[in-house]
Amino acid sequence: MTNRAVQEDPKYWVKSVARAADILEVLATPAPGSGLSVTEVAQTCGISKSAAFGTLQTLRAYGLVSDDGEGMNRRYRLGMGLSRLGDRARSQVSLRGVAHPVLRDLSRTTGMASRLAVPEDGHAVVVDQVELDHRVRLDLRMGQRELPHCTGLGKALLSALPEAEAAAVIERHGLPRRTPRTITDPATFLAHLRDIDRVGYALDDEEDAEGILCIGAPVRDDRDMCVGAISITGLKLGLPAWRYQELGGQVRDAAQRISEALGWAAPDPAGDTAPGAPRG
Repeated sequence: MTNRAVQEDPKYWVKSVARAADILEVLATPAPGSGLSVTEVAQTCGISKSAAFGTLQTLRAYGLVSDDGEGMNRRYRLGMGLSRLGDRARSQVSLRGVAHPVLRDLSRTTGMASRLAVPEDGHAVVVDQVELDHRVRLDLRMGQRELPHCTGLGKALLSALPEAEAAAVIERHGLPRRTPRTITDPATFLAHLRDIDRVGYALDDEEDAEGILCIGAPVRDDRDMCVGAISITGLKLGLPAWRYQELGGQVRDAAQRISEALGWAAPDPAGDTAPGAPRG
């Protein structure tokens, strides 16, 4: 039984469907091309060989499982019908639709404005946001292009790229100084991105605008591709330093919720050490 299934209420489960789902999960684990025998499937799922064989044959008839070989040498693997269903599932999911309720929750729990952005030519373009009805209003606009090197959204997106691609973005756009705290040295900034990737969130500590704090985290899809980033933004005034790490964890967890809704499989949780690097 999968970890996801364990979390659900089994009151209305159909056992044969649950068995089929478990078998598909098991077939997703071997090395590419190797497949599993019916005996291996049965042992891993904790069911009889006859039950495993019958379920495998049914899944095979629907194109969800494929097999090759004969007799004892027959091996089963995932079928290409799953790829077709995956493509359809992906087309039915809207990043903004999935993210918006999470942004609302994030703003409510942190007391800060929350935003969603997608990558465009190295920048982060804001496509959704939730603002709070506070007396102090921040200059946050839909469609705004966030700089890649000094904003929470921009740095979160860059941190998800291979280092060579991130370096190319830096070379193309440069590292213009926005405040005294902006990182302007390429080597220092690349090391900073590695820190961000390690902890899972990016901290903009008055690097884009003085007095403003922003924390961002990347959002990934079922192919482990970074498709966007979310952030919280607020005034730094009166905010103790220990809150940065706490807020960073909340943003990272919210981004993970969105990613999982898009089909991303979460790895083991990373450490929660606050990111930081000397300023260039």
